[in-house]
Amino acid sequence: MGTENDLDVEAQTEPPICGPKSKSSIAFTISPSPTPAGTFVNATVGPDADAEPGAAAATDTDADATPITVGTGRASLASTVDTVAATAPSFFPEIAHTLSVPDVCALLDTDADAGLGVIEAPPPYDLLDPLSDLDLASVTSLRITDAQHHHQCIADQYRNGLNPAEAGRRLQWHGLNKVEGAKGLSPLTILIRQVSNSLTLVLVMTMILSFAISDHIEGGVIAAVILLNIVVGFFQDYRAEQTIQALYALSAPTCKVIRDGKAETIKAETLVPGDLVRLNVGDIVPADLRLVHSINLSTDDALLTGESVPVSKHAEIILKDRDVPLGDRANMVYSASTVTRGRATGIVVATGMMTEVGKIAAMLKRSSGKTADVDSGRVQEAWIRFRNGLRVLLGLDGTPMQVSLSKFALLLFALAITLAIIVFSVSRWKVTSEVLIYGICVAVAVIPESLIAVLTIATALGTRAMAKGNVIIRKLASLEAVGGVTNICSDKTGTLTQGKMVAKQLWLADGTEMSIRNTTHPFDPTSGSVHVGDEIYNWGIFDKTKASLLTAFLKTVALCNNSLVTKTESAYTAVGEPTEIALQVLAMRLGMGKPTLLEPGNRQLLAEYPFDSSCKMMTVVYTDEQGAYAYTKGALEAILPLLDASDELKAQAVTRAEALAAEGLRVLCVAQKMVDPRDFGLVSDNADTEKVSPIIKTATPERSAVERGLTFLGLAGLYDPPRPETAGAIRKCKDAGIQVHMLTGDHVKTATAIAYEIGILKKGALIGPNDVMLATAFDNLTDAEIDAMDHLPLVLARCSPTTKVRMVEALHRRKAFCVMTGDGVNDSPALKKSDVGIAMGLNGSDVAKEAADMVLTDDNFASIVRAIEEGRRLFDNIQKFLLHLLVSNIAQVFLLLIGLAFKDPHGISVFPLSPLEILWANLVTSSFLALGLGLEEAQPDIMQRPPHDLSIGVFNRELIVDKFVYGTAMGGLCLAAFTSVAYGVSRNEGLGLGCNEDFALGCLVAFRARATTFATLTFLLLVTAWEAKHFTRSLFNMHPERYSGGVLSLCRTVWQNKFLFGAVTAGVVIVFPVIYLPVVNRAVFKHDAITWEWGIVSACVAVYMAIVEVWKALKRRFGLGTTVLKGRLESEV
Repeated sequence: MGTENDLDVEAQTEPPICGPKSKSSIAFTISPSPTPAGTFVNATVGPDADAEPGAAAATDTDADATPITVGTGRASLASTVDTVAATAPSFFPEIAHTLSVPDVCALLDTDADAGLGVIEAPPPYDLLDPLSDLDLASVTSLRITDAQHHHQCIADQYRNGLNPAEAGRRLQWHGLNKVEGAKGLSPLTILIRQVSNSLTLVLVMTMILSFAISDHIEGGVIAAVILLNIVVGFFQDYRAEQTIQALYALSAPTCKVIRDGKAETIKAETLVPGDLVRLNVGDIVPADLRLVHSINLSTDDALLTGESVPVSKHAEIILKDRDVPLGDRANMVYSASTVTRGRATGIVVATGMMTEVGKIAAMLKRSSGKTADVDSGRVQEAWIRFRNGLRVLLGLDGTPMQVSLSKFALLLFALAITLAIIVFSVSRWKVTSEVLIYGICVAVAVIPESLIAVLTIATALGTRAMAKGNVIIRKLASLEAVGGVTNICSDKTGTLTQGKMVAKQLWLADGTEMSIRNTTHPFDPTSGSVHVGDEIYNWGIFDKTKASLLTAFLKTVALCNNSLVTKTESAYTAVGEPTEIALQVLAMRLGMGKPTLLEPGNRQLLAEYPFDSSCKMMTVVYTDEQGAYAYTKGALEAILPLLDASDELKAQAVTRAEALAAEGLRVLCVAQKMVDPRDFGLVSDNADTEKVSPIIKTATPERSAVERGLTFLGLAGLYDPPRPETAGAIRKCKDAGIQVHMLTGDHVKTATAIAYEIGILKKGALIGPNDVMLATAFDNLTDAEIDAMDHLPLVLARCSPTTKVRMVEALHRRKAFCVMTGDGVNDSPALKKSDVGIAMGLNGSDVAKEAADMVLTDDNFASIVRAIEEGRRLFDNIQKFLLHLLVSNIAQVFLLLIGLAFKDPHGISVFPLSPLEILWANLVTSSFLALGLGLEEAQPDIMQRPPHDLSIGVFNRELIVDKFVYGTAMGGLCLAAFTSVAYGVSRNEGLGLGCNEDFALGCLVAFRARATTFATLTFLLLVTAWEAKHFTRSLFNMHPERYSGGVLSLCRTVWQNKFLFGAVTAGVVIVFPVIYLPVVNRAVFKHDAITWEWGIVSACVAVYMAIVEVWKALKRRFGLGTTVLKGRLESEV
């Protein structure tokens, strides 16, 4: 019925184990030696060296593939060489997949002879088109004086490798095979990063000014604060960097090469272009190689291309399209890939920074800042560099919070100068030492000296908490930044999924369907449950007599399998090709694993026909008590014509395979047949028994004879399963107003199926035109067309590094704050381009870790949600202690500015607070209280809120209004406390003379008034610390979901944060020695002991609490508090 000829089940999904014919434009030829020029060193090294010139190379392509015509005679080459004066084009690794091995050797040898080296960018493609005539007058020519000698050298090179002398010469020219860039941050860079913010610079200037006027105590205190900020931040970042360096694992320290005809093991860094490298299972490819020979070769390119399954490689293929994606270049293997099956020999075409990995690393090293055009001149370029450097120094180039705090620091600096000018103006610019000190006192009151220290310590503690949650923070600022993300762009393979293959569905020839559900570990046969029809089979419990077809199916996939799955003390481990591992685990689930089947000792392997790209299947022949059987698995389109089955059954198999492929599954066909054991050298040695003894024959049956007349058993659907935690993590992201995008190098159907399963796409809903896109379609759009979309794609398949970068840029143009997650080298440019890059620590490449701001040590997407939650908690807590610190500063400025009116008989303003009292309140009292607020637990609704407005940042309207309300109330009450003591009691001595510097008999009133003001400020700050725990809820009912309101709720609230409770208690205790200790009170703090004044302090505290509670009640009444995301239902996921 034509079923076999029409079959193309998986043209849109992962290639099956042997792959279908591609319908894409990618065509290839299998030829002894095609060449880009049509006249080069082609068949002179092949068996047809004496063929006539102009003979066409043999091809084996699709009907629409144009074969490459090549010149094959020595005369042709010699004539060409003479004609073009012995010159030819230099070699570019980008076209290696379009060349034959001899041509690669020839051009590599040309580079070495001419001293040209491999350059970074090739000339225009029309000069190198392997399918067009070469314009030999426009390119550099090949320096050959003896064509025959040259061809012999080429033949020796790809058979025997380079000689040591030539290898040494090329090593000097090309350099070591190392990828630059993964060096981490130097201690000096980390140190500079600690001082690159405006607030630190403001503190430095304040310290210098304090020392300049001989106020050594104040200057020393500020210097200690600066040092604390730098030390805490430096050691935190340095420890994180050391942890990251320890995770760098992407390397190939040694490799096997053939040099001078001898196999030897050398350091991978000494490889040079032209070296002949041997590869075996488990090897990490040390450089970019053009395959010379390959046997059953597959490589795992996930780190480079994002492919979830290994890719079959074939040395004999020559592609005609230069722009074929990396993952489809079947005759190339690339640095950092891993050999999963087979063996091969390849010739090095690129090393170090010229490899595909190196090119990505080079992208990471390019400056992210704007640079001047080439024609703009050195002056403009120098100006741009200066401007960018100044932005970094002032902290204006970083996360939204960094930028907000830096701008705020600059604003405070300007305000401090303005206030100092006001003080000097009031004194009519008669700047005496007392006026200068008062001006500095007002300026110091504006600056929250402990802000950087508290922010650094709180972030460091959050980093430690995240480390326990398997997230390493490389940069402290990234932790608070991740709390404000609006979009997550995630790689699929190894990030959202496990990066391992699992058998998910079976379809047997009798129509029985079998599914494996709730699998948590791909190697563990006890994980999950097996559903066969309406029955559920537990691990190892299976009645083989009741389901003979399923028994035969499991026996086939177990025996036709070279993988090994074993159980250690802690977990299951596996060795082999991922597809075979998945099938072996499937058989083990029902107690029919290969070790179990071979246990009796009466099953014997007679023959094995390994997987081959020409036949797209694998077959083994075993004998047992019932006879000998051939067990076969492979691509359906390859096995279907070989089945002894009706057209109706074949049509059913095709229909079912298409349905499985539409779900993103990789489909394999399983079949068997009984064979005659005598064909494999087995004869009976005793007529009375059925025992047989092997007799080795000179040959086994032809493969084609064994693999025909097969009995169809069924289909297996395999896939790379999501991590168990992924769906819940994405649900939380949706609840938090965060959109997740999948950017993967995998096939579109696989990506779509996984997106449905984990909740990126809504189940049961129609896919919109922009929901799922191929990267080629996205890349062909202009920026304007992308910006015109209603929303950006939720799933982008077959992504390249450029696609991911464009996606991040598109999000930035929409004012989104983007996180990129990934594990592969191909993810690195986007990791660096994104606002916060998160790399995988276990299976991630070192290039990705270098580009990232965070690293997940468990490669678990759910850890990202914990990082976001921790980031939001930190953001909330930063707002809380910012409120606390700024309320203190506003109160002090309010008090000191009005305090200019409090003058002694000589017209000198008397300090309501001394400089040391201000520093004590800002650095001692407030610092520990603010740090306690930084340790607050996350609010219950923290992941039900939308992301905060990044255009506003941490200083939102609620924070600004609250700080002015509370600050004005606190400043007014402190002013009331000072005036009540200084002017409220009938005394004639007044404020005295010189009371800003020393204690005198006339200064008693001023000193007692100052002490009362200091005590009032201290206790109001202590109360504010507890009130700031929540911006809208009452202190007496702060956790209504946990406790009922009242005194009991108050006690539990204040006791919940034990550090804050200790800080408040310490603040209450320490205020008494500061006020009452002799010498300390008068000589240092410029105040005196108080008695009845405590009544004023108590009254001010009561009034202040009433004002705060009334203000919070108004906010609750009129809905002025924090917004909570509503309408998120589970059905939407």
